[in-house]
Amino acid sequence: MNATKGILIASLFLCTGNAFAQSVEKEPAAIVELGGAANWNIKDGGSNFGPSVAVEVTPIEKWLELEAGVTPLFSRQTTEWDIDLLFKKPWTLSKKAEFMVGVGPQWVHSTSYGKTTNSVSGEAVLDFMFWPSKKHRFGWYLEPSYEYNFGRGHEQSLGITGGLLIAIR
Repeated sequence: MNATKGILIASLFLCTGNAFAQSVEKEPAAIVELGGAANWNIKDGGSNFGPSVAVEVTPIEKWLELEAGVTPLFSRQTTEWDIDLLFKKPWTLSKKAEFMVGVGPQWVHSTSYGKTTNSVSGEAVLDFMFWPSKKHRFGWYLEPSYEYNFGRGHEQSLGITGGLLIAIR
């Protein structure tokens, strides 16, 4: 009889642990960012615009988020493709707002007046994410950035990207 009570009590504790584990809300597997970008060259004052797409994952919750993105930028005589990988530190401001600081490398493929160049840049960003509902299915973001190009005359630029967030579960 004592063994039966022991098994019953042990199974009760195991079932309680599973119930608590199921009540935790599941984090998204990834977040897709779809939006537009604008970039302004600090040296020559030129600007360009284009669409932007990125995917963000969280390998270490509350410590590290990785974002990989592609942005084609266009101006009159220039087309530039930026491909970046950002390492971000996230902070939760509220149930509906997040803030991140990130840095990372960027590959730049540019065609200007018929001449094509490839170079590597460093990028720093501030990322503001806003979620209208607590479930974090859809939201929007705003991401100001600074870029330093290690090639092409060491160009420096300021940019802003913004758009829609879509959580993939």
